[in-house]
Amino acid sequence: MADMPVSDLAGMLAGMAPLLHPEPWRFVLVEGEAPADAFALIREDEGITAIVPGAGTEAAFARITLMVHSALEGVGLTAAVSAALAGAGIACNVVAGFHHDHLFVPWERREEALAVLLRLSRSG
Repeated sequence: MADMPVSDLAGMLAGMAPLLHPEPWRFVLVEGEAPADAFALIREDEGITAIVPGAGTEAAFARITLMVHSALEGVGLTAAVSAALAGAGIACNVVAGFHHDHLFVPWERREEALAVLLRLSRSG
């Protein structure tokens, strides 16, 4: 993994190195103070969403981190990843950080999603 951000699509795809995290995650609306264990907080006009660890009554998601340090200005990675997963009928919610993109896919389809991403990385 390079220290410098990768911005070309072929380089981003080839370097994805998707990492499937072992624990489930869920998206919850925050009432009051944000949970200390939240992976991410998203502030919208309607309220605050937190992505928190654990299974619950809400649908569980798996987190797959694309380990490539993709440039924030890079074009096409999200489109390529979402198209590949959509082609397999797998829902995907993307959260981009400064260094990596994090994909949240249905928990029960996590292994299939990982296989799709590995194929995409090899073909990119």
